[in-house]
Parts: sequence; structure tokens; C-alpha cells
Amino acid sequence: MKTIKMCKIALLIAISMGVIACGSDGKDGVDGADGQAGTPGLPGAPGADAAAPTVSASTMTNVEFINHIVADGMVTVEFGITNESGYAITGLTDASVYLAAKTENGMQRSRDGSVGGNATVGGSSPTTGASLTLLDNGNYQLVAPMAGVQADTEALIRLQVGGGDIAKSPYMLIAKPEMMHTSTTETCYACHVDYAESDLKHAGYVALNTDGEVDFVGGCMVCHNNVPRDIAADGTSLNTGGYAKNTMQMLGHINHQNFEKDFEPANCYTCHAEPVMNTSLAGNGCADCHNTSSSSSYAQVISNSNSSEFDAREFHLNKSGLETLQAMRVSYTAETTAPQKNDAGVWCTTMSLFDVSSGTKTQVNIGALYNKDGDTSGATNVVGKPIVYAGAYLHGYYNESIVGRFAGHGSNEVKTDNADGSRTHCFPSPSSGFDQASIMATARISLSYPGWVQDDGKTSMSFTAYSDAVDQTTGAVVKYERRLAVTSDSCTTCHNSETNYHKNGAYNDGGDDCVACHNNGQDRSAANSAPGFGPMVHSMHWGVGSALSGAKTDADGNKIANSATELSAVNCVSCHADGVDLNAIPNQYIRAKAFNNGDQTKMASPITANCFACHNGDQALNHMELNGGEISAEKGSGNDGTWFTQPTGESCATCHAEGRSFGIEKYHKFER
Repeated sequence: MKTIKMCKIALLIAISMGVIACGSDGKDGVDGADGQAGTPGLPGAPGADAAAPTVSASTMTNVEFINHIVADGMVTVEFGITNESGYAITGLTDASVYLAAKTENGMQRSRDGSVGGNATVGGSSPTTGASLTLLDNGNYQLVAPMAGVQADTEALIRLQVGGGDIAKSPYMLIAKPEMMHTSTTETCYACHVDYAESDLKHAGYVALNTDGEVDFVGGCMVCHNNVPRDIAADGTSLNTGGYAKNTMQMLGHINHQNFEKDFEPANCYTCHAEPVMNTSLAGNGCADCHNTSSSSSYAQVISNSNSSEFDAREFHLNKSGLETLQAMRVSYTAETTAPQKNDAGVWCTTMSLFDVSSGTKTQVNIGALYNKDGDTSGATNVVGKPIVYAGAYLHGYYNESIVGRFAGHGSNEVKTDNADGSRTHCFPSPSSGFDQASIMATARISLSYPGWVQDDGKTSMSFTAYSDAVDQTTGAVVKYERRLAVTSDSCTTCHNSETNYHKNGAYNDGGDDCVACHNNGQDRSAANSAPGFGPMVHSMHWGVGSALSGAKTDADGNKIANSATELSAVNCVSCHADGVDLNAIPNQYIRAKAFNNGDQTKMASPITANCFACHNGDQALNHMELNGGEISAEKGSGNDGTWFTQPTGESCATCHAEGRSFGIEKYHKFER
């Protein structure tokens, strides 16, 4: 909600009264004669300063901060309030102010008032000595006694007004010290998006600054300070120390360590947009993760550092090995050629890996650096042979969609390492049923790195390449294009480790590498939850796939849902920053998981498959099916070459495309 500025209120009132402030030619009207009655509101009229109408109730209360004074034992705040129509509000009886002081230990507000404090006028527990005075129409002075406050106290101050017939205003931060935290609203909202509109804990405490903009971290720190509340040995609160048991850094460090897949808490840049300059292991934040008695080497590093130069983010990135992974990610690129037939009439593709770290493309010799096929005996990479996987596949490509695997690994696949360092893969026994599709290739090359552990083949640095396609009839090269409805950093916001989920593809570029296997023509298992890339992602984060994944279990061995389920699934803007155009989704079937017998001939209509991943109740499915949607339809016997050419009957976009009467943007959030 945007705060209405006081300078705008007069205009709002004038408009609501139907007053016109200019003549017929757009110029100022004639000044009224001195001493004579004029028309209120017209330029020069004596009545122009007549009191504007006021109200004593509101359904929305806008606060305009004027000023504040911090004195010994006292905080005074002046502010103005208007209702939803811009009219000044009189009769306010309820207001509260909270102050967290900046101390040598960071921000702090104790419950007993010994540090910082709070005061309330009105309500069920008013503060003795606190007062609220109406200065003029809509402007008030709040006087709040706080014994633990001194005149030179630098503080974070939060204000809220309203109660009864006057709607409570949002919390507003009216003062905030510089550099009191190094994470930002933007980094938090990359995942939380709009915390105030969620059903998560304390959503109603989200605060605005004086410009009406969300200050998420600052608002939280009014209560979740840098200093925890003191707790007695029997577990009871002593009401000293800080206000809450959990400090802000504990919420950030401890509660954000155990995400589902490929999140590295040591990648401090994910949350800390500003440098973190702690120089004491016992300081705020460090002890949340590090035991001071067992982290002597870390303590030595930061004790020897210069506080103006030592950035804890950079140290953690290097110490965890993430710096090496990030350097590798931008140092290599993979390519593969469009499929072509060799002299024997066999389809082939040739992959290459290039080192681009110096700014020029230098070809890497795949054969010379390859850990030979089938050698999985070593837990770590073979010295001098960092390439642990190099594989290629051919696919059917139709209507800008990958519609199935035309050829892949098999007993008669032929691999040839070429003199220039490239590798050629030929496939003598391709699948049938792709006569109406073009043929394209994908290649994946995976590299180990220092400290790399095979971990059942689930961690390595992978680079995926997509070729253009070849029209089987004309031989013409068809440019490979695929509609990508997510943004480049959609996945890496959370999956920040630069590794890969079961080696198949990187999270970079919105998970584009994953499409080599998770595409419209291959029904990957995805915990038997959904076909294709989009439906799989929806399901594994918020649908049935989350509950079935089994990636995490509790102490009793019960499966724990994916961490993303803790976030609001309607906040689609986390991934779809540019919205979703249902009309742009190709009207063709995608592979579907058969629910009972594993039959691989089942198909789904694309929009239904995506929506059903989350909206998987019987009533929702019935609605989709009544409007032509399908999730498990028989549309062909395997790769018979026709299923991907058949249009579906679903009509979802008719009502649910953006801008329509029941557009998805009305029920899902596509804007920040």
C-alpha cells in the first residue's frame, strides 16, 4: 500500500468535492474582493482557507510521517493520517511506537525496557505516561516514555496507529540506522515475494518505510534483534537481553540451511547483498553456525583480518569451494553439431568442449581428459582426467518442441574421439516413429573438480549443448528454438551451489539444460507425478511430487515435503517474472505418466498437465476434463509418429489466459 503524501491530500479533497480550480480557459479565476465572501477553494477567495471536511472512521488508514525527537527517557512522534479517500481523520485514540536501539552488540530491544522500549496509547494495555494529542485536522503528536532511551540513542523506530472505527495502519519504520543489516528486501523477496500477503508467521508485521515501500528486514529486526532474549535455566524468559528468542541472524542462518536440493548456505551472496564485515567469531551471526571452541582456524583468519577489507561472503565462497565452481561455470562451453548421416547412412553428432576462460575459445581434448567409460571405481576424480561423462542423444523435434528420444545410449552406439579433441557419437539403431519430426541432438559433458565426490553420480559440473534440427525430408537445417517461460535466474536463486541435480543439467538459465531429458516427449519419472519439464517442476515443488520425492525424512523415517512448500505456491513471479501467456503454449500433446500399469503410450494436454501438478484434486481434474483437458489419454501406440502432431481439445486459455474473466493473474501473483 502506497503512503499518500500530505501535499496530495488537498487535491484529493478538492476532487471529491467537485471543486474546479481554474477558469474556462485554464487560467486562474479572478481574485475575490477583500472582505467579501468568496467561493471556498477558488484562487484569491477569502474562503480558500476554510477547513476541509474530516472523518472519524476509515477502512484504510494512510500515515504521513512528519518528524520525531528522541530525548532522555522520551520519544515524540508527529504524523498525519487520512482515510482511503484522502480525508483527514480526527478522533484517533490508539497508537503504538517501538524502538530498538543500536548498541555495541547490534540492534537491541529488551522486554523489560532496559534497552530500547515501546509505548502504547489506547488499547487494552496503555503505557503509563504516554499521550496522543490532536494538533490540527489529521495531525497528531504521540509522546512515548521509554526509560532505556537516551537523547543520543541511534535507533530503529516503528509506528502503528488505528483501532476501533479507524482501521489499523501498516507498520511504518520512521527511523533506521545506516548499515544495520546486510541482507535486503530484494534478496528475501526473491523467494518470499510478498510476505505480507502470505499465510506465513507474522505476515501482518511486515513494515513499510516512510515512502510506502516494503522494508522487510528492517521491520523484522524491530523484534528479532541482533541480541536474543535471555532465558533462565528452567526455560522461562528473563525479559532481558533482546526481545525475541530467535535473533534475525539465527532465522537467516539456521532456518535457511536445509533446503531440498543443491542449496549451499555458505553462498552468503544469496542473501547478503552488502559486504559482511564481522571480525569476531563470537560476534553476531558467526556463532550461529560455528562453535567457537572448534573453529580456531576460522577465528584466526578473521582475527588477523582488517575489518574494512575482510568480507565474510568472499571467505565462505572460497572456503566452501563455491568459488572454484563459479569459475568453472563461466570457463567452459559445450557445442554439438546438427545430426547428419555418415557414409554408412547412420545418424551422428559431434560434440566439443571449449575453454573460454581467457576470452577466446580453446578446444578441450575430450578423449585425452576422459575418465574412461564405465570406470566408476574411484570415489574421486582421476588425476588429470576431469571429464567424468560425455554423452549425446538424438531427439525428434516438432513445432518447436522436443517430442521424444530418437536415439541414445545403446549397446551398438559408436563413439569416436577425433584428432581435434571433439567426440563423434553415431547411432546405428534409432527408434521408429519419428518420420514426421525433424532430428536434433543434445550433448552433455560433465567435469569433476577438486574435492569432487561421485556421490552416486549426482554431483559434478555439467555443460549441455543443443544443436539445430535437420528436416528429414528436405535436409534443411531448422533452427532449434524452445519457448522458455521462466527467467534466467529462476532456479539459481535457491539452487545456488552451481552443481547439478542428478548430473543431467545445470540450474542456470532457468534450468534450460534439464530439458534435454525432461521434455515433452519423454516422461521422466518425477516421483510418478507429472510429465514434461513444467509439470514436473510444479509438482516437485508444490504438488504430489513434493510429498513423494522422499529426498528428506524426519527422525521417524517419514518423508518430508520439498522445502518450497513452505512458500506460497501462488507466487508464480518467483519463476515467471514476465507472466505466463497461455495462448502461446503449443496445442499439442506431451507424454504422461500412466497411473496404474506404467504404460508409456499415455498423453496429456499441456496446460492441464501443468495445472494438475498443483491443482490435483478430483474437483479440479473434473473441471479440466469438462473443458477438454486430459492427463492420461491414449493417443498412440508408443512412438508411432503421429501422437505429437495431434491437437488437443483443451480450452483453458479461453477463460484463464491473462486478461480474461478468470485469468490466472487474478489468482496467482505475477508481479512484485
